[in-house]
Amino acid sequence: MYNSEIIGSGMFVPPRVVTNHDLAALMDTSHDWIIQRSGIEERRWVTEDLVTTDLALKASEEAIRSAGIDKKEIDCILFATLSPDHDIPGGGCFLQPKLGLTDIPAIDVRQACSGFLYGLSIADAFIRSGQYKTILLVGAEVHSKGLDKTTKGRDVSVLFGDGAGAVVVRRTQVRDPKTDSHIFSTHLFTEGSSAKELWIPGPGSALGAQRINKEHIEEGLHYPQMNGKKVFANAVRRISECLLQALEFNQLTLDDVDLFLFHQANLRINQMIAQELKIPPETVFNTIQRYGNTTAATIPIGMAEAVKAGKLKKGMLVGSAAFGSGFTWASAVYRW
Repeated sequence: MYNSEIIGSGMFVPPRVVTNHDLAALMDTSHDWIIQRSGIEERRWVTEDLVTTDLALKASEEAIRSAGIDKKEIDCILFATLSPDHDIPGGGCFLQPKLGLTDIPAIDVRQACSGFLYGLSIADAFIRSGQYKTILLVGAEVHSKGLDKTTKGRDVSVLFGDGAGAVVVRRTQVRDPKTDSHIFSTHLFTEGSSAKELWIPGPGSALGAQRINKEHIEEGLHYPQMNGKKVFANAVRRISECLLQALEFNQLTLDDVDLFLFHQANLRINQMIAQELKIPPETVFNTIQRYGNTTAATIPIGMAEAVKAGKLKKGMLVGSAAFGSGFTWASAVYRW
């Protein structure tokens, strides 16, 4: 039976830095209020000419270089995003030609903040089955073009940034799980009854005779809406639960994990998880302070940043978990 391993990582964020003070000029907020609520100091937003696949391309190229492969070895693209260039077709179809590739499948994963780990699960399953050998998995978002940048939308808009992360996942055979790089397992969950606690109502066929109209736009149905308290409480609980489930499934403990790469929704969430599970703070790698919540891109951005910072090294055992819209949540354990 085959196994899969992550052999390269890459990330890209647009050069435009948007600070909390910049947001205070657009809406009734302050640097201190945003820091206290989320831990975010700044985020990156694209300029008007950039689209999601432009960021994805840069991250993918870096991941391919990091993996030391020829891009023609890639036989499948998995693209996790909630902000594609266009509604139809999927973003992967636009990324594929930008990479100079053709014919290979390009599949979008629409699980928002959990999208990267859902994509990792799909990549792992494809490779274990023998169907594909080398998969490019990308998480990329351009949120800034779809936020309500007024006081009405501040609770959501201050949290999000634009960015992309990518990894190359390849077939491998594991001789010694204690040393060989590989994905141990992935674990996926959904509670659809809470879908409307974090969502974008429109456009959509559920809105009536039209997917979107002037009245819907005036109501702000095309902007993200969130029940912040419910999302926060569920994120802490579900991330903790599914991380422990993944470790138990592999007969591992929290003490076996060298580095934790959690989804970057809110620094306070990750701090509370670490506190409740008694995880040493130095083993949790966070990027949200500088990049905000880039949903599907947060974990692969964290991977690439941790490698560059010398925090993630070959042979380390990593635990990842994410929670987001759907509600969906997921975990993964892998040796780097």
